[in-house]
Amino acid sequence: MDFFSLILYFLVTIPSAIFHEYMHGWMADRLGDPTARYAGRLTLNPKSHIDLFGTILMPLGLFFLSGGRFLFAYAKPVPYNPYNLRNQRYGSLLVGIAGPLANFLLAIVFGLFLRFFPGSFLSPFIAIIVLVNISLGVFNLVPIPPLDGSKILYAFLPPAWHKVQDFLDRYGMWVLLIFVFYFSWVIGPVIDFLFNLIVG
Repeated sequence: MDFFSLILYFLVTIPSAIFHEYMHGWMADRLGDPTARYAGRLTLNPKSHIDLFGTILMPLGLFFLSGGRFLFAYAKPVPYNPYNLRNQRYGSLLVGIAGPLANFLLAIVFGLFLRFFPGSFLSPFIAIIVLVNISLGVFNLVPIPPLDGSKILYAFLPPAWHKVQDFLDRYGMWVLLIFVFYFSWVIGPVIDFLFNLIVG
């Protein structure tokens, strides 16, 4: 990834991550939990969502540490109270999956532009938007806390496996770091497949 592409990738990642977090709050609000709304987080204003470490420092550090092969960012997590959700069985799952689905929706919308207007001068920029949002969606579905995939995993995890959840809750960040630096390559083919599927 050249320097110019890095800047574009970085600039696209920030609003995509913000939209991702906004949709978590929006879904929680629709399901009965107004925590995000009361906290002033049901907005797309970047000031309410940018996290110095997760949105700025971490992605730059990951890019340089990985030699330009990996860049990921997140916005400040939107607060929600799972006990306020009307659906206690699957409410957290729906809140968790709302963020990745929002990224996939953005990828599809901009991907259709690429599919029908492939020769546009905006095509390289649009392609980055599609790639960033697919990457955010896929990565966040990895079932390791604090990623959204863990909420999906917990919704279907048998009660007898509660020790697995306890372990992930306690050591999830360390497990995630190991995944990022040693196993993140496994999601690459999934991202490539979805990108080609969307843009044609």
